[in-house]
Amino acid sequence: MTAPTQPVEGLRPPDEGPREAERPTRKPLPLWDRIKFLLLFTVVWFFLVWAAMADNPLLPFVDAVREELRSTWGWVVISLAGLEVLRQLHYLVSEHSPGYHRFWIHYVFGGIERVSHRRLSDWTRFRLGRWVKWLIWLALIAILLGQAMDTNPVLVVFQLPALVWSALPFVIQIMFIMFIAVGQFAAIFWFLSRGGVDVYYPEDIKTRFTDVWGQDHVLERVKENIVYLENPESIESKGGYVPGGILLWGPPGTGKTLMAEAVAGETGKPYVFVDPGAFINMFFGVGVLKVKSLFRKLRKLALRYGGVIVFFDEADSLGNRGALAQGGPGFPRGMRPAPFATTGCHGFSYLSPEVQWLLTRDAMQSGAEQPDTRRNKVVMGNMGMGAGGMGTLQALLTEISGLKKPRGFVNRYVRRLLGMRPKPPPKYRILIMMATNLPEALDEALLRPGRIDRIYKVGYPSKAGRIRTYQGYLNKVRHELTDEQIDKLATITPYATGATIKDTVNEALINAIRAGRDVITWADVMKAKQLKELGPPEDVEYIERERHAVAVHEACHAVVAYRTRQHMEIDIATIEKGSDYLGMVASIPPEDQFTRWRSEYEADIYVSLASLAGERMFFDGDSSSGVSGDLESATGVATYMEGFWGMGSTVSSYSTSKRLEVGSPGGPGRKSKESGVDPRRALADRIEDNLSVLLERTTEILAEERTRVLALAHALETHKTLTGDDVVAVLEGRPGPLVDGTVYKDEEFLRSIEAYHRAALAAHRGHTRLTLALPVPPGNGKPAAVAEAAQPVETVESAAPSPWARPADSPA
Repeated sequence: MTAPTQPVEGLRPPDEGPREAERPTRKPLPLWDRIKFLLLFTVVWFFLVWAAMADNPLLPFVDAVREELRSTWGWVVISLAGLEVLRQLHYLVSEHSPGYHRFWIHYVFGGIERVSHRRLSDWTRFRLGRWVKWLIWLALIAILLGQAMDTNPVLVVFQLPALVWSALPFVIQIMFIMFIAVGQFAAIFWFLSRGGVDVYYPEDIKTRFTDVWGQDHVLERVKENIVYLENPESIESKGGYVPGGILLWGPPGTGKTLMAEAVAGETGKPYVFVDPGAFINMFFGVGVLKVKSLFRKLRKLALRYGGVIVFFDEADSLGNRGALAQGGPGFPRGMRPAPFATTGCHGFSYLSPEVQWLLTRDAMQSGAEQPDTRRNKVVMGNMGMGAGGMGTLQALLTEISGLKKPRGFVNRYVRRLLGMRPKPPPKYRILIMMATNLPEALDEALLRPGRIDRIYKVGYPSKAGRIRTYQGYLNKVRHELTDEQIDKLATITPYATGATIKDTVNEALINAIRAGRDVITWADVMKAKQLKELGPPEDVEYIERERHAVAVHEACHAVVAYRTRQHMEIDIATIEKGSDYLGMVASIPPEDQFTRWRSEYEADIYVSLASLAGERMFFDGDSSSGVSGDLESATGVATYMEGFWGMGSTVSSYSTSKRLEVGSPGGPGRKSKESGVDPRRALADRIEDNLSVLLERTTEILAEERTRVLALAHALETHKTLTGDDVVAVLEGRPGPLVDGTVYKDEEFLRSIEAYHRAALAAHRGHTRLTLALPVPPGNGKPAAVAEAAQPVETVESAAPSPWARPADSPA
């Protein structure tokens, strides 16, 4: 026989609750608990005295008191008050005498408790106690009314319905007035709780899965939920449950809403579209009413059609109790985030999308660290607008988790009043789908399994997805694009979404119609792409010397990118002034790549530093403020390489060391006793040294490619904007799609370009107009004008030394 298990010391057995230390005496009562019933009896006594005086107005107060002392009900009240005094004396003695307290608790009341527990259940004892309380209150009311009506209290109980009936008109008037007062607010809240929810029935939805392009991997996962929604027994019979919530998150325009419509179209279930912006209200509680009304409608539709799909678009505005820390790649090229909005060269566009996002996030975090002043604070009043923070989110969480509780007034209250158990609710087949581009703004309670069971990222389409999307939209119009051109178009738009692809094709069609055609050509698509990515150029013209300086600046970027960037291709180069830039060169990855290497980041820095190195080289040591954005980008990338990514002389992470307060890596260390030199230098010094080395290498590249830089600058001044293929054609001296690069192999023409540059340099020194016109390429019917360039060239060469010449470059 197995010996009984001994409980572990310090732990109670599993079937026992926590033990409370037993007090030797009764716990002292508060003052209010001691006197509340005495005060009640005193009020009743004076009410009886007042009733006697009301019956006989000539009766003085003292005589009324004496009369009540001789009356039966007066003695009843006095007796009850005396019993209450005895009870309080009993409690007082029990609070000070342990033996007295133990006698009453263990032998008197303890015995009654043991007998009642054996004969009656806890629920029966509770109901009996409730009836006794009701009878006591009824008797007290009957006594008071009997004295007021000068009749027997027993008769008052039987006359009470007649009294209520006689007072019914007055009661109805009071209730009507209250109904009007309350009904006004109820009507206001009812009208405010309408709207924001659109219901589409199966015959109204025409979208199918075949209409969703470029997101096949997500679509396959979503189809699994459709199987379980249409055939829930396939998983419930095996002990599982049907996933009831899907979150689709990703950049805008990637097809999240379209995918939800396709789900409703494929299943033949009603589709309920919810606009969370409609839940933002001025008054507290309106959003809660909207949520409850929404789920009441969803339950009805689910029972009628066997299921329903509800879609919350921009769900972050509804469930916004999370931390706003969205992470993701890049910004659309041609758009500069606010932290980098500096006048001059569009240096931000030279970087790859991942580096763009990295630098922008860093700038946004540093910009958020503002002093805690009154100006930076936001004050919200009690009547301020709110969404998820004013009870709406809490109501949503409750409704999603509370779908299994009993429903209906009769089921929940009438059946329970009759002693019957409420019927369990039916299984509501409700598929909740949400879409957001800020998933980390959502509350974690909303994203837990049971509410949102599956979370899918609907990201930027892959190249194959972009090809399929382009083909889908181009098949709806007439075009002349070949499969190779569509493949090229998908390559040069790496972060295009379904919405941007649709817009680009539509803009290309507009360009064709503007030209009097109904067929889209490659030129129409390129023009549409340029317009959508860069926006329309400003209607301004550079003066000649500034135009040339901007062209040289951008040509330096393009040439260095052509020489060093093997992981990216030049997409576009322009010197047309935009809203916040004078010119730009944008690059794109030719293939989908998910890792970055040190050599690639160094190439990014080469391209960023090309503007400074080029301006110093081509303008005798002078440089413009347009390089500020480039230097900011180069410094940011170099900082991450040296302090975060292990691509410098140290291995430890600067951010981790700073957070743990162990000192920055490569900071002040022990100095060598022999040489007296610090073997480790500060992070800023190492970054400066790295940038200096990379700047020297960039200068060497530009010195080797001087002819190509001036040739590309001439092409930019001539055509304003060049595609990536045309840039490569100019640099390689071969025909391009729109520009013939073979002319830049002509030595005589290249000398004329050099002469034009020297004339522009002389104009730059003296702030005068150029003495030469822009050379015209051979084959256009115009001479190269080399003869006219001879005299200015001599003038330039014999000119005085540049006042901006650096000390190392100054003549001896």
